[in-house]
Amino acid sequence: MAAHLKQDELCTIKDLAELHNVSERTISRDLQLMRDQGLPIDADRGRGGGVRLDRNWGVGRLNLSYTEAVDLLISIAVAEQMNSPIFLANLGSIRRQLVASFAPDKRNRVNSIKSRVLIGATASTFVQQTIAPPGNRIIQTLHQSFLNQKSIIIRYKDEAGRTTTREIEAHYLMLNYPVWYVLAIDHLRAAPRIFRCDRIVEVEATNTRFQVLPKDSFTQAFEGNDLLNLKGTVY
Repeated sequence: MAAHLKQDELCTIKDLAELHNVSERTISRDLQLMRDQGLPIDADRGRGGGVRLDRNWGVGRLNLSYTEAVDLLISIAVAEQMNSPIFLANLGSIRRQLVASFAPDKRNRVNSIKSRVLIGATASTFVQQTIAPPGNRIIQTLHQSFLNQKSIIIRYKDEAGRTTTREIEAHYLMLNYPVWYVLAIDHLRAAPRIFRCDRIVEVEATNTRFQVLPKDSFTQAFEGNDLLNLKGTVY
């Protein structure tokens, strides 16, 4: 909601409620919570008035949740590993500021998560032509299972178009740009398997936790597979 309030035009509570598909009471409560967190929200109670963030409020006042900060930090680390020279000059500084914002215990958890994100070689032209981005719900559920170390049940369509149902543990994520893969333990086979994220057609979360295996457990199992021609881990 903060992004909408940062626009030049005033937003009415009614408009915000319709935009976010919630009640006006919920919007009013959220606005008060934002004020309590220190966000400078202006209000014009006159005819045709509304609310907005102070125009002088900027990037220096960003309030990121822990999950948002982790996502941003990992995205920065991935971008640095891609070695693209454009727009990277200040990423190191941003990364250091984000890391410094974490408490020591959360900093250790972030480092653990980053070590599970691997960067491989660029995908072949043939593979890139077959990409069909998965839906947001699939991405979000996979994302949460990866962070929380909980297995998921997936319906997966293989290269031949066959669909199977598996319960998997997402131990590592690997980017063969622009294709993401999951290095997982497949309960059906009781063995390591690689799944292309864009071939996951359905996903369901479970409450079954798993302990992350060493990366060697996967590199040895897939020795000789071009997918594991790694440039490195996200550091």
